[in-house]
Amino acid sequence: MQIAIVLFDRFTALDAVGPYEFLGRLPDARTVFVAERTGPVRADTGNLALTADRTLAEVTSPDIVVVPGGPGQNAQMGNGVLLDWLRTADAASTWTTSVCTGSLLLAAAGLLDGRRATSHWLALDHLKPFGAVPTGERVVADGKYVTAAGVSAGIDMALTLLGTIAGDEHAQTVQLAAEYDPQPPYDAGSPEKAPAHLVERLRSRSRFILK
Repeated sequence: MQIAIVLFDRFTALDAVGPYEFLGRLPDARTVFVAERTGPVRADTGNLALTADRTLAEVTSPDIVVVPGGPGQNAQMGNGVLLDWLRTADAASTWTTSVCTGSLLLAAAGLLDGRRATSHWLALDHLKPFGAVPTGERVVADGKYVTAAGVSAGIDMALTLLGTIAGDEHAQTVQLAAEYDPQPPYDAGSPEKAPAHLVERLRSRSRFILK
């Protein structure tokens, strides 16, 4: 099973690395990071880079596609090379997935038309113009399309897909090995729970605006 994780300039690292850690535990899985060009691709902070070992053109029929989000997503919305690749890869994939604003790229490629999907809470409304049906759920599966909400939700998406493909016991084993047992010190991880002034502060600074 080949898992292709897409990279582009200014992606969010956890969007890619979270699914990498969990989906990479699928039996006989081979994970490859792909981009337009091989070599290091910088994450949104500029302090971290992941290496794309294969170009998009070299990986045409992955079993699982993972598209991260991040502030660099805006610049990719009109990238014909990437959008064409997403359509080509999707035609062959068993599962097409996204994390955070990666769902906007799937939507821009025409893959989420009429489908339920999620994204970062600041970006949900931007799914509508592409025909997707936005929902604030943390993980949404509609057919073979599995989308995750913001950043950390990619881990839950990957664990959900892991259980679907390899069975609940395998997924639980991977969860236990990773000691994935979130107990955050604050209950402010969604706009419904966070203090209203923090929600508005982030909304006013939102970088998830299509251009």
